[in-house]
Amino acid sequence: MSDLNDSPAEILSGALARALDGVPPTRAAQAVERLIASYRGRTPTDAPILRDRADVAAYAAYRMPATFEAVRSALTALADAAPEGWTPGSQVDVGGGTGAAVWAAAATWEGERPVTVLDWAEPALALGRELAEAAPRLRSTQWRRSRIGAALTLDGADLVTVSYVLKELTEADRRSVVDAAAAAATQAVVIVEPGTPDGYARIIEARDRLIAAGYRVAAPCPHSAACPIEPGTDWCHFSARVSRSSLHRQVKGGSLAYEDEKFSYVAATRFDPVPPTGRVIRRPQIRKGQVLLDLCEAEERLSRVTVTKRHGPLYRAARDTDWGDAWPPRSEG
Repeated sequence: MSDLNDSPAEILSGALARALDGVPPTRAAQAVERLIASYRGRTPTDAPILRDRADVAAYAAYRMPATFEAVRSALTALADAAPEGWTPGSQVDVGGGTGAAVWAAAATWEGERPVTVLDWAEPALALGRELAEAAPRLRSTQWRRSRIGAALTLDGADLVTVSYVLKELTEADRRSVVDAAAAAATQAVVIVEPGTPDGYARIIEARDRLIAAGYRVAAPCPHSAACPIEPGTDWCHFSARVSRSSLHRQVKGGSLAYEDEKFSYVAATRFDPVPPTGRVIRRPQIRKGQVLLDLCEAEERLSRVTVTKRHGPLYRAARDTDWGDAWPPRSEG
């Protein structure tokens, strides 16, 4: 087995291929279609979506690479806003299923740490445990069955992650889960949802509850004030590039070697973060001799900045800047 430091995405891809070995392609495709319907639906459920091994294997092939990249993007933004050298000493992943957020954290910070994954679907936990065997630093992860809802109780941990979970819950359960995460985290909470208007609304609700609980926003917002986006006019979301393996393309029925996962998130901390001066909230527009950047700024406002060749090194930095990046780059700030 390879160590996770070699290439997290490649190790995960290989583990997923082994997990799907023996599952008939038609069975996997049918499970994926049902899961897509559940994933895009609007009706919360209080029953596990993943029912058996084939469901879980199909889910992992369909969603886990994208979830991994989205959560890794959010955790990287948290790491950038944290004091130099900060590393979470422990992690609890709420509703983590097959463990994408655990892999994402291990890809973000070096070293081993106590990790617990909670989920109500035993087949998902079983597969997560199996996948983790491919990565030595994840083999000690604890996989525990737990109902994710109002009765949720969490052990304390430096980092609590909740990714692609709130959509599956009722409004009351969403509030309870966010409050439980806020109470359990000793350092930081990171919540990730789909990059849709509904997903953004859930993130804003969670953000407000975390701030009310005494947290400071580390990312993506450069401030902890109210979001400057006028409700109903737009939504804040980002994009993570996901490389598709041949297995991934087969299960998803796609032909491209990549896809873009759209997501919304909030990373909040108990310590004082060092957020960026601004965050690029749309894909930069590169034109002849200039780059247009749409920003959310620390002054609690949205703005558009035009960077031209006459800005010298800043122009070169703007051409390399991507959607979701800090602006200006800290070395240029």
